[in-house]
Amino acid sequence: MAKKSYSFYPGCSSQKAASASNYQVSVNSMCDVLDIELNEIPDWNCCSASIGYAGGGELPRLALSARNMALSEQAHPNQDIVATCAACWLATKETQERLHEDGDLMKETNQALAEAGLRVKADKKIRHMVEVLIEDFGYDELGKHVKKPLEGLKIAGYVGCQTNRPFGIAGESFENPKYLDKLITTMGAEACETYEKKVSCCGGALAFSEPEKSQALIKDIIESAYDNGADMIVTPCPVCQMNVEVYQDQINAKYGTKFKMPTVYYSTLMSVAYGKSYKEAGLDGQMIPAKDLEKIAGK
Repeated sequence: MAKKSYSFYPGCSSQKAASASNYQVSVNSMCDVLDIELNEIPDWNCCSASIGYAGGGELPRLALSARNMALSEQAHPNQDIVATCAACWLATKETQERLHEDGDLMKETNQALAEAGLRVKADKKIRHMVEVLIEDFGYDELGKHVKKPLEGLKIAGYVGCQTNRPFGIAGESFENPKYLDKLITTMGAEACETYEKKVSCCGGALAFSEPEKSQALIKDIIESAYDNGADMIVTPCPVCQMNVEVYQDQINAKYGTKFKMPTVYYSTLMSVAYGKSYKEAGLDGQMIPAKDLEKIAGK
């Protein structure tokens, strides 16, 4: 297929030494195989997904995402904006929707941006990377690049809530989205078809403010994966990946469980299946090693 180019919004968690830096590594490896060109938005800023709701009102929060869109329109005027982070995707897409449904808000936002010499139209598609994979490539094309099928692995596709509501992935059920299951099987593994926690919330930022509540939610997500015979969990969301992986020791101490469930990104699965190395797939960024994937990657 011909090279496909997109205006890329990396998001804070993808940066070097940040919580999802290994996600970015695996995305780069996956894109290399699929001939996807990601053109980073110059001087991008935080989307305010979390802190934007803490105070200051709607305009400052939306203006942050609007600035990213304005910068993208300047640098890459004919390209859709693609985000790998579910929170960044959601915040940017919400901003676009709010600006188009409220003319006064659009005017106020552009007045704020004018202070920095910017103006936003918000007229390009805002897409999550999985949308690009599904809509611009399709499962058959994605499967053609598999060199090392992930045979023998059973994987729970944990969609989480941010790529599912309120916008969702086109054509998918809100209650039982199938795109991760399809990506899993396309890579040669077995999907946990009856994984009932696939759209449950991990608690998000509650992991910091009210850890007891978040950890109770995470416990159910992991427990369901074990109940369905999963070897690992896969997700499209950096917050979900971090919460489900990082807090397993604390959950074990509190509930007497013995969780040690690897939690990886869809792009990690794809990179390994595409023949990329341990480091190229970002497996060296796991806190709980995904040993089955390491074996396939040839570590």
